Amino acid sequence: MAEEVATQDVSAQDVDGRIAEHGRQWRKKPALRDIYVDLYRRMAAQLVKGATLEIGGGSGIFKEFAPDTVTTDILLAPWLDLVADAQTLPFANESFANIVMFDVLHHIEFPRKFLAEAQRILKPGGRVIMVEPGISPLSWPFYNYIHPEPVRLGDDPLLDGVADPGRDAFDANQAIPTLLFGRHAQRFAADFPTFKVVAKQWLSLFAYPLSGGFKPWSLIPHALVKPVLKLEDVLAPVVGPLMGFRLLVAIEKQTQ
Repeated sequence: MAEEVATQDVSAQDVDGRIAEHGRQWRKKPALRDIYVDLYRRMAAQLVKGATLEIGGGSGIFKEFAPDTVTTDILLAPWLDLVADAQTLPFANESFANIVMFDVLHHIEFPRKFLAEAQRILKPGGRVIMVEPGISPLSWPFYNYIHPEPVRLGDDPLLDGVADPGRDAFDANQAIPTLLFGRHAQRFAADFPTFKVVAKQWLSLFAYPLSGGFKPWSLIPHALVKPVLKLEDVLAPVVGPLMGFRLLVAIEKQTQ
């Protein structure tokens, strides 16, 4: 990397209250932890050899699976290596072999800008690996009516524009990943021909929605989470597009 990554001197009271609340729920809900650990492991399994950059690493969890990961977020947190905007990454060309993101793409104001930056800083053969909300026929009512973030299926996931520096980092459209790798997949392929989707998996059929996510309630006992996740592994390839709540996507920068 051309630029040295500086550790931020940030105290706990400087952390955004929403990140802190997520941390509290994470500690209080063992069922949620098991569900997320399963998802992080799936992300880690998609890594290729080389340096890894995490974008939106406010949770600080991914380092448990890849300790040498460089962690960034647009918000301050004491466990981050760097504060950076995904749309203007402060790294040299071909600096990383992997970029990982968990629930980040749908928060980025202009995903096109991020994809251009990812294309720039990834080495040939490098990957962007992400877990995002998946809008399926069954998950749509949950995300649209219960989840606090909006679902706008009419938005253009490849829209370009001028990023707003005052925009709330938690502004979102949960439909963006589903649109980008579904209805707009051909446009994505045409606009970013060096990227190839090498994995697209629908996940989280039962355990995740029953857990309530980061809400204080849960409808699934901790003891049932792992057996339910094993059942989901069997069912997801068949019924995932109809009832999945999560998408895991890996895109690879093709060698010339």
